[in-house]
Amino acid sequence: MSNLLELATDLVSAHASTSPMSKEDLIAEIQEVYAALGALESGEAVESTVAVEDDAPAVSKRKAFGKNQIFCMVCGKGFTTLKRHLSTAHEMTPKEYRDKFDIPAGTPLAAKSYSESRRQMAIEKDLGAGLAKARAKRAKKK
Repeated sequence: MSNLLELATDLVSAHASTSPMSKEDLIAEIQEVYAALGALESGEAVESTVAVEDDAPAVSKRKAFGKNQIFCMVCGKGFTTLKRHLSTAHEMTPKEYRDKFDIPAGTPLAAKSYSESRRQMAIEKDLGAGLAKARAKRAKKK
């Protein structure tokens, strides 16, 4: 019994070190983990009591769009750009992500500093001139 209790408190303390929890939450979680470990030890099936809220964002919209990082509103992790993370971790397109969290279509899913550095690189390499030439050539053909 004490071995299970120690294991349960270790698991809950690891979780509590990364997530803010009240005293009541800690006690309730220790009880749930202890019961689940006891059921596993006796060979019983363990039912999950975790309620998943797909509609509630992990991070507020204001906090999600930072200067050096953009935070995923689904899981709360920070990235430079979100497109690859959304497709691999959440199997979601940027359009679906924007629709789910009511983000305007023109809002980039990249950190502001990253977008600015890419913009500066394009200016330095004069990428706009090549685009203007291609548009002029296309207009000339029509």
